[in-house]
Amino acid sequence: MTSTAPTKPAAPAASGERRGARRKQGIAGNTRWFWIFVGPFVIGLLVFSYLPIVWSLVLSFFEAYNTVTPSKFVGLQNYVDMLTDQAFLSSLGTFTIFAVFIVPLTFALSLALALLVNQVKIARAFFRSVFFLPTACSYVVASLIWRLSIFNGVRFGLANTVLGWFGIENIAWLSTIDPPWYWLPIITVRLWLQLGFYMILFIAGLQRISPTLYEAAYVDGAKPGWQVFRYITLPQLRATSVAVLILNLIAAYQAFDEFYNLIGNASFARPPLVYLYGISLGSIQDLGHGSAGALILAVIIMIVTLLQSRIFGFGKAGD
Repeated sequence: MTSTAPTKPAAPAASGERRGARRKQGIAGNTRWFWIFVGPFVIGLLVFSYLPIVWSLVLSFFEAYNTVTPSKFVGLQNYVDMLTDQAFLSSLGTFTIFAVFIVPLTFALSLALALLVNQVKIARAFFRSVFFLPTACSYVVASLIWRLSIFNGVRFGLANTVLGWFGIENIAWLSTIDPPWYWLPIITVRLWLQLGFYMILFIAGLQRISPTLYEAAYVDGAKPGWQVFRYITLPQLRATSVAVLILNLIAAYQAFDEFYNLIGNASFARPPLVYLYGISLGSIQDLGHGSAGALILAVIIMIVTLLQSRIFGFGKAGD
């Protein structure tokens, strides 16, 4: 009787194990490098963003004068005080006026700029850069230029110089309450600073529209201009338009630099952040009421954003 030596299928199994081990080592290495690069940003986000938010929530239930350490528990009293504080409610009214002007103007002008720049055939990148460049400027620097050079209220200021050409007397732009001329420098500096950013968003949306839609519209007899814009361009920009409106409204709620550097802590035009800054870091340093007001403002922003998203259907599968 002859006996045959058994086959040894161990080699393929061993090579498979080696491949699995190398794959695990590769995954472990990628995970390690991921946390090496991302870890510092996560730590910074936790330390400088989420931890202050949590501590602000804690302080809003306590008395905290001249210190970030809570001293006496007062429950919801800080929230009641802020919701019945006429100065705080007036600051919300100031924001409402600011939003009524800045949101529609920013939307319309940034969309118009995007349409114009997108139609340019020569030096398109140059025009994009020119209009986008102001977004890199500091809000503080731009506000000081507006205050000291353009709307400084004397005859050597740019705005009053132009008015002088037409025989109009000088206007104290930043201190005249009736009529409220101070809104002009506040609105124009914000427009100059942010139009380029929203223009880029609209340009990105315009470039996603298929040219075949316009070709089909022309074949069906649509006239270039308003008809094409109304029935083709604007509906296709729906998701971008809603995103611009939401981002613009949130940015309006967070207005601080232009108000504070143009007119300071004046009560006639004081948005919520300027008022809360005066409470928390002013002479009183009432961090309990300041924290409560900041959280009320955050809740208002969240509610308005969710309502906007709900009304316009932002985030649905069709977008």
